[in-house]
Amino acid sequence: MDYSPRIVDAELTAMLAGLPAIALDGPKAVGKTATASRRAGSIIQLDDPDQLALLQADRERITRLSRPVLLDEWQTFPAIWDTVRRSVDHDARPGQYILAGSASPTKAPAHSGAGRIVHLRMRPMAFSERQLTPPTVSLGTLLAGPPAAIEGASPLTLEDYASEVTRSGFPAIRLQTKEYRSATLDGYLSAIVEHDFPEAGYAVRRPATLRAWLAAYAAASSTTASYDSIIRAATPGDAVKPSKATAQDYREMLTKLWLLDQVPGWLPSRNRLKGLGQAPKHHLADPALAARLLRVSAETLINKADIGPAELRNGPMLGALFESLVTLSVRVYAQAAGASVHHLRTHGGEHEVDLIIERPDGRVVALEVKLSGTVDDKDTRHLRWLADEIGPDLVDSAVITTGKVAYRRTDGIAVIPLGLLGP
Repeated sequence: MDYSPRIVDAELTAMLAGLPAIALDGPKAVGKTATASRRAGSIIQLDDPDQLALLQADRERITRLSRPVLLDEWQTFPAIWDTVRRSVDHDARPGQYILAGSASPTKAPAHSGAGRIVHLRMRPMAFSERQLTPPTVSLGTLLAGPPAAIEGASPLTLEDYASEVTRSGFPAIRLQTKEYRSATLDGYLSAIVEHDFPEAGYAVRRPATLRAWLAAYAAASSTTASYDSIIRAATPGDAVKPSKATAQDYREMLTKLWLLDQVPGWLPSRNRLKGLGQAPKHHLADPALAARLLRVSAETLINKADIGPAELRNGPMLGALFESLVTLSVRVYAQAAGASVHHLRTHGGEHEVDLIIERPDGRVVALEVKLSGTVDDKDTRHLRWLADEIGPDLVDSAVITTGKVAYRRTDGIAVIPLGLLGP
């Protein structure tokens, strides 16, 4: 399979030029091995029993190999983390080790590696990485300010965006035909329940209950639904429901497997904005996983609005999963720009902004997401409210749409089709 360039490529290359060891984190099948292998001088695949046995017999072997040394699926042998840490304590030259992991180990390393091993997150493919149409608007430029001209035209339709929601951002999965893609996603989800959970240290007593919880979590995509409501939605009519402790175990394990990618509530550092809620917005790592858990195709998402438990949402499921696709993409672009991603919601829900991208200095770009090709004043009211509240701390603002044209409104707010937004 030909390698598809990733935005994280440049980040990894830059980090290897200045740091001795990088931990490349992300879910299975996201492309970590392919990306890291292109920069590695030596590769040890720790999910291979023979290679693992050799390393267990002689951990110091890694210090004699060509650099960088890629330790793939390092979490299967957590002791190697401390070996790397000690190695860079003695020799801190840059570009020595890449530790690629698809789970946090059950038994944490003795030392965190702080100051020696730096983490880099790899997510499924952002929209621009899928090469459907060239982006004309850069999130990095929006963050840099001042507001610049916005332009560009996109050929993509609502059907194209629905297709990308279900097609997946996992490189190998998205290249399969629709029929085989569904089967592969089913296998991926089954492996999480039947293999990855036990391997990460949690015995699943009732796999069907975990699957139901995952489906309910998928239905809560792009919401701040409470965990109690997710549990109720997962067990309608059941007298015995998973406890909060069980739900907490599910969340912890899925977080260890990099499969939950919640967006935290925004805590401003530069202004006095008060009354903000801190509940996270729920997202799975790839919206295609959510769609498959809900057993919906692109056609179903377009033609049926009432998908999933009504308790968990008040809008069409396609809108929620389109927001997940936007969020995935924005997180990839923001990471490359050194920014962090949050959402804003006041305690009473009077004001909400889907995505707040915060620069290191605390100034922000605010984005709303709309499943439509048109934008009116009602769609920008929360962005205008935020501008009034924080003034110059708002560098720029935009509505991300499924439309055809990128432009600036007369009030200065940008309108950008997702297909035209890039890093």
